[in-house]
Amino acid sequence: MTSFEEQAKRYLILIEGGPPSNFSAWSPDLPGCAATGDTLEEVEREMRAAIALHLEGLAEDGEPIPEPSGPGVYVERATAVA
Repeated sequence: MTSFEEQAKRYLILIEGGPPSNFSAWSPDLPGCAATGDTLEEVEREMRAAIALHLEGLAEDGEPIPEPSGPGVYVERATAVA
C-alpha cells in the first residue's frame, strides 16, 4: 500500500444516489475528485482510489496537498412508508 493510499483513508467522502441508479461520491476537500459505483462498498473503494491518485498527482506537480477535514459517518435514509 502506498502512502497516498494511506492518506486517502483520512479524507471525508460524501455519497449520493443509489437504487435505481448508481452511487456517486466526492470529497469537499478535493474539488473535482469523484467516483461512481453500483454499491456503497464499490463507490467507497473507487473513491479512495481516486483520492490516492489525485493526491499523487498533486505531489508530482509540486502542488500542496490539502488537509483532510476528517472522517465522516454514513447515515442511511429509509424511504418513508405511506
